[in-house]
Amino acid sequence: MKTKHIFWGFIIGLFFVTHAQQKIHDDFEPQLFEINGYNINIETRGSGEPIVFIAGGPGDSHDYLQGNFGAYYKNNQVIFFDGLGRGLSDDAKNLNEYSIATDVEILEGIRKVLDLEQWSIVGHSYGTVVAQAYALKYPKKVSKMVLINGFHSGLMWQANCDSYNRYARTHFPLIWKKIDSLRHKGYISRDSIFAEVYGSLPVKYVYYHDTKLKQPMPKKVKRSWNSDVYYGIVGDDADFHVAGSMGAIDFRKQLVLIQSPTLVIAGRYDGVSTPEFAVQYQQYMPQARFEMFEASGHNPYLEEPEKFFRIFDQFLEIKKQEK
Repeated sequence: MKTKHIFWGFIIGLFFVTHAQQKIHDDFEPQLFEINGYNINIETRGSGEPIVFIAGGPGDSHDYLQGNFGAYYKNNQVIFFDGLGRGLSDDAKNLNEYSIATDVEILEGIRKVLDLEQWSIVGHSYGTVVAQAYALKYPKKVSKMVLINGFHSGLMWQANCDSYNRYARTHFPLIWKKIDSLRHKGYISRDSIFAEVYGSLPVKYVYYHDTKLKQPMPKKVKRSWNSDVYYGIVGDDADFHVAGSMGAIDFRKQLVLIQSPTLVIAGRYDGVSTPEFAVQYQQYMPQARFEMFEASGHNPYLEEPEKFFRIFDQFLEIKKQEK
């Protein structure tokens, strides 16, 4: 009976934590700042050591990260933002402006407009690419860095695309037959006809070890995704051939040069940033702390929250306010 009580206590606690996180978006106010000629949405709150969160995609808005990390405003100044072409921010005037370099300069513009000397940067998925590029270009502006389920190179991104397609082909052969037929006719990722069929693959198993989990999102979302940003950065045939600025990136030789204390997080069941390549950070960035989450996919902060936030808080030296 005691085991049952513990189990139900955990479930009830998880419900209230999830419910609280879903409402956290209401605690933030969107603000548009002009950065490099564009209106960029920045949502910041709190005081103390600043932490900026960089969303994935590329093409995602800030919303899901705010849902998971927004409550940290009670202990630190937290900064969430929508990159160019994402969420509430302006679209690029030219699709060629969607690039890793642009995202890095937008991030630096945010630091300047908020008048911050240094900050900790936390990137998830594609956000880790921007974080690493930023830390290499502006090393003195980064106090600490957290890379959650990320990528060290275009080669790694390509390998994970190949892994995903291999899994999709073997597990969903009927859908793959349609995909293969369109490929033979010359259709690529960006073509709407192809995107509709490719998008019918049940992708949640790639991102989550526990597919019942959902990202906490606000009730009203202007746009949580922009495919123009995705194809602009990863290339027109992004699901098969990684190109654009993502295809050209390779941090492997430079990672050893990063002096900011860095925490690298990976998920054992991640089908996006697969462990085969994620563990290579231990070779390329031996000065970093590496943590594998054994019961997680691409979102360990959702799948193993107790372990994740214990390590996260310790690494960033989060000092919880006394109630």
